[in-house]
Amino acid sequence: MTIRTVAETGSTNADLLVLARNGGPDGVWLRAEQQTGGRGRQGRAWVSPPGNLYASTLVRLRPSDPEAASLALVAAVAVEDVVRVYLSTAATAVLKWPNDLLVNGAKLSGILLERAGDAVVVGIGINLAHHPESLERATTSLAAHGATVDPARFLETLADTFTRWLGVWRGQGLGPVRARWLDRAHPIGTALTARLPDDSTVEGLFDGLDSSGALVLRLADGSRRVIHAADIFLL
Repeated sequence: MTIRTVAETGSTNADLLVLARNGGPDGVWLRAEQQTGGRGRQGRAWVSPPGNLYASTLVRLRPSDPEAASLALVAAVAVEDVVRVYLSTAATAVLKWPNDLLVNGAKLSGILLERAGDAVVVGIGINLAHHPESLERATTSLAAHGATVDPARFLETLADTFTRWLGVWRGQGLGPVRARWLDRAHPIGTALTARLPDDSTVEGLFDGLDSSGALVLRLADGSRRVIHAADIFLL
């Protein structure tokens, strides 16, 4: 595992995608103190002032690995593991599918997976010192909960934790990662709205994850719907 830090870049994910296409090694991390072109899921801009964590890692897929998309669950449980150390007992952290960690209902972090051949770049953004205002959903930071966090030190712990969960994913399959994710997520029966890629919406109750890590909703008529891509909102 190697961690490299730069003062500024457009996007750590974009940089590692270039590295991946040029034969970059499994396990490398890149952290930027500031990004000028950070992005989240579906091409959304990710505001990137100094003081927060902007980091990406490269995972070279092996034939025996679980589905690549389930690396989002690996990253999520690793992030939650590290974040909870900095939170007081008054703060409640829960995972929300597909890639968010919420603290007291507000978004603290996000995860973006992008693929280049046999490599997946896992990008992680965490609001350590600042959080954006005036978004369509509430956001927060660790600083807002009284924690002062050094991004470099945070990443050292996160990289170790991600490596440990990646080993579980590779050695034992998705099952243990999925179980941990469910244990740290909002409860079964939570009311959700799913905004699908075509902008239609589906409402239902959270009914867990299927064996691949896709979201399962229990609909009003009692049927179950498996969702592989959507923006999820808690009702």
